[in-house]
Amino acid sequence: MPTDPLQTAINRQRQILKGWLSSSLSSLAEDCRDVWPDRSALEARLAQAMQELPYCKFLYILDPQARQITANLSRHGLMPEQMDRDRSQRPYLAAALAGERFSLSEAYLSRNARRPTLTAVQHIEGDHGRLLGFLGADFDLRELPATQDLYRQPEQWVQLKGDPAIRSGLFHQARTNSLLDQHIDIVLDQLTELMTVHGVFHGKLHFSSSRATLWMIGDPYRYHLLSITELADPNLCLAYPRCDYPEQAIVPVERIKEILQTFKALRLMDETLYLRSGTLNIFNGLVGLTFSCDGSHYMPWDEFLSKSLGFWLGTSTGGRQSPC
Repeated sequence: MPTDPLQTAINRQRQILKGWLSSSLSSLAEDCRDVWPDRSALEARLAQAMQELPYCKFLYILDPQARQITANLSRHGLMPEQMDRDRSQRPYLAAALAGERFSLSEAYLSRNARRPTLTAVQHIEGDHGRLLGFLGADFDLRELPATQDLYRQPEQWVQLKGDPAIRSGLFHQARTNSLLDQHIDIVLDQLTELMTVHGVFHGKLHFSSSRATLWMIGDPYRYHLLSITELADPNLCLAYPRCDYPEQAIVPVERIKEILQTFKALRLMDETLYLRSGTLNIFNGLVGLTFSCDGSHYMPWDEFLSKSLGFWLGTSTGGRQSPC
């Protein structure tokens, strides 16, 4: 079975963190063993450790039943209200209570701040491996060092099923000719011009609601929302400066028009099963499609162009892919 690339990236980052934390907490646990069970001495050592672990949010000590026997140590000092807290039912203690000498929890939302958090737990052992208790260390994910590469989603076909209520009522509806449908040729020509000459790298056409959302190379953090009045105005391109087609784009500039014209074909292919919105991103090369049944598809541009209308409608002999 193929490995999920996103899960692979998460697991890789967890292994880096485990390697970094395990040696530090193992050494700290040995120091805690030497002053066990003196609470004042344990808290003094944890306070010192907060300077040695610059990314740690809280440190604390638990007894063998996972009841807290020190205050929480934070960068702001002691938090005595956490003393005597029973943590035995918390998911991040499960592996440690089951016998793992060092464990790193799955990320979870912290109880108070409601932020993604990790907890590392290290056994504190006495003579002959006798369990004295546990050393706990909480880490806020936003405060951890950035060791991971930016996750890049694989460029492959993904189908997502939509609202079952919409799918069940599909054959009780019919396409209404929208304002964008009435001006579809000029709108597609305008969008072709914007994507090839004026720096639009991501465009989405909402056929049913007669609007478009565009992202610009020169202004990538804000999208532009255009009405059908603006989309159908030949003066539109005057509002956007010329921009060379980027070398990093995956979609060849000469295929932009063909992709957008295929949106038109899918929009008009059937009165019941038709395209509601179409998206193109020239950098990741993906086409996004949402149909009247609320089913969505994300696929590489060249694979998209290789499919006939009969493929979507189920009339071709080479098999079909249901839009729903």
